[in-house]
Amino acid sequence: MIPEIANRVDARVGDLIENAASRHHIRRLGRLGWDRALRGSANVWAEDPPPRSGNSLEVHIDGLAALPSIAAAVRGARSFVHVAGWTVDPGFAVERDPSVVTVRDLLAEAAQRVDVRVLVWAGAPLPIMQPSRARARELMDRLVRNTRIQGALDPRNRPMHCHHEKLVIVDGTVAFVGGIDLTALAGDRLDGSPHNRSSTLGWHDAAAQLAGPAVADVWSHFAMRWETTTGEHLPRVDAPAEAGHSRVQVIRTVPEGTYKAMPRGDFSILETYIGALRGARRLIYLENQFLWSREVVAVLREKLLEPPGDDFRLCIVLPRHPNNGNDDTRGQLGFLQAADHRHRLLVGTVGPAGRQRPPVYVHAKIGIVDDSWLTVGSANLNEHSFFNDTEVNVVTDDSILARSVREQLWSEHLNRDCRGVDPLEVIETAWRESLAALPPYQTPLRPLPAVSRRSARLLGPLKGLFVDG
Repeated sequence: MIPEIANRVDARVGDLIENAASRHHIRRLGRLGWDRALRGSANVWAEDPPPRSGNSLEVHIDGLAALPSIAAAVRGARSFVHVAGWTVDPGFAVERDPSVVTVRDLLAEAAQRVDVRVLVWAGAPLPIMQPSRARARELMDRLVRNTRIQGALDPRNRPMHCHHEKLVIVDGTVAFVGGIDLTALAGDRLDGSPHNRSSTLGWHDAAAQLAGPAVADVWSHFAMRWETTTGEHLPRVDAPAEAGHSRVQVIRTVPEGTYKAMPRGDFSILETYIGALRGARRLIYLENQFLWSREVVAVLREKLLEPPGDDFRLCIVLPRHPNNGNDDTRGQLGFLQAADHRHRLLVGTVGPAGRQRPPVYVHAKIGIVDDSWLTVGSANLNEHSFFNDTEVNVVTDDSILARSVREQLWSEHLNRDCRGVDPLEVIETAWRESLAALPPYQTPLRPLPAVSRRSARLLGPLKGLFVDG
């Protein structure tokens, strides 16, 4: 009797907090003229800027693939290199073979030939988040000292939030947009499949390499932030010539009031996610560091309660222990599992095959819908990334690329070649088998531990009521 009463109270508290958070976001975006972000777009594109055709888009899975590609692009720079990040550690190694090359080594050498600008979050004003203001200043000083690198710290963030995007732009013709930070804080980003390190935390991540006209939108975002922070106006860069066949849109989160050039902010990441998820017919595949966005979870729950077809599946990969918001994520999963009456939801994490430790931290921010819509970037599936941090993602409707990225990820996680195999067949065999396995796990994909009680999923949204305006 007592557990039943506790569960009812727990559910009631959860409903009250969740409804309050939802109403808060509706009022906030309504005031700003951004209420469409909560509805989602019927054609899965944000209203602005329009998608651009003629792009080349490549998704690098894990830092071991992405970081050397970034280094190669920086070495080939002819006019400028722009970097924007949450934090940048000058001593972080972007290459280790055949010799160690640090971020400072790479950028300082480039700065001898071209303009190099690095824009980083100024850090947390209170010592409750990392990096602190003092640590951010220290890292920037070490990066620029005795070099020609131009560095700036951007303090324009909402309380308890940050500048979270991770961008590298070279010559206005190539841009990297993703989730990989240039730091070893909390884990070494220079890692790759099979993530079989013997003593240190593994790291699973992703970054998109973009060439073509859409690079101009990444550049203009950086230029707006740089000019606001430093006062330096960057000469406009023309949109590059067509470089491929992918249609790409650059989408963002920029909270209102952060920059004078954007008084109403930009919530197009939320807009495109909601639209794409609502339009899903057969498969939603998500890899993310967190899952505690009430708006996203509500859409996913609707899909489970009223699936669009018998073959609809929802597959999610998350870290075993997020570095914060752990109860929030597991509570949201419990909410989804309660709606999964037809067993269409599959949730797992990844680790080194054949052993339990050390684990692999899932830091990728990837969304794939029906093998026809793909997004990669810095945005997590939480209130921070959709409403309060600055974020940049790219999105494409290139179905060949979307399917290829999913197949590469599943091949990595399942230790089998998934190319050309129907996704439902892979899910009903390899996915279910891996998630039902007991340790030692024979594939990287393994079940996620049990979820917490329902009200715990609301810690993040509850905090948002007091700090996001």
